[in-house]
Amino acid sequence: MTKFGKVYELNNGITVTEEQLAHWNVFLSKLSSPQEILRWAVTTFPHLYQTTAFGLTGLATIDMISKLSGELNETKMIPLIFIDTLHHFPQTLELLSSVEDKYYKPHGQSVSVFKPEGCSSEREFSDKNGDFLWEKDEEKYDFLVKVEPAHRAYVTLRCTAVLTGRRKSQGAARSNLSFVEVDDLNHIIKINPLANWDFNQVKSYIDEYDVPYNELLNHGYRSVGDYHSTQPVKEGEDERSGRWKGKAKTECGIHESSKFAEYLKNTASTPK
Repeated sequence: MTKFGKVYELNNGITVTEEQLAHWNVFLSKLSSPQEILRWAVTTFPHLYQTTAFGLTGLATIDMISKLSGELNETKMIPLIFIDTLHHFPQTLELLSSVEDKYYKPHGQSVSVFKPEGCSSEREFSDKNGDFLWEKDEEKYDFLVKVEPAHRAYVTLRCTAVLTGRRKSQGAARSNLSFVEVDDLNHIIKINPLANWDFNQVKSYIDEYDVPYNELLNHGYRSVGDYHSTQPVKEGEDERSGRWKGKAKTECGIHESSKFAEYLKNTASTPK
């Protein structure tokens, strides 16, 4: 603790204070668009990545980055991380290929895919951890398929900052979302460039710029996660109400890493 508040030790030897975070959030709140926030992120942070499960917000962000790269004469896209839980819908994996073909291969890049440790298929995961683990031990499941692979990605790629697709309008814990925050357990900055946009704004952007999106959206799935815990949303329901239907749960764990601190202490991947 200093006169500038708590000091956060990030990957790659970077430190950030609470005062700096507060300053950034005030500054970003005065910008008029997500594109301006993205421009700030690109010019501020080394080792910047984007993480997405190819929800609409993440897809809009990818397209914005593509256009920004052209404006800045950048030859590369911000690298993309995808956590393959091995339990995604086939449509999500098809979208991964479409996004890679449209935005990354033209730059000689590919999406960095991280899977549960030691598994390459749903069958291998079940053989190793038992069938229907999400029903028997949901917290362990979330850790194995989401939290640990994300943690390993941040360490392996030496991420300093990541762009996320979270928005305030998604409700629950996201209602008070800041533009910039620290994930102290993973030692990274998280940036939420579309935090102030609502679903309709994001969908309008997707339509206007012909951004590829998950075809499940056309069947009422406004937020898509693992096949066993995602349902269509009814008219008038919150856009994330189809996730973990009937449960108090609103996050998968990737953005609640502190609750998995004990699990992570027992992993071999420790941020430098």
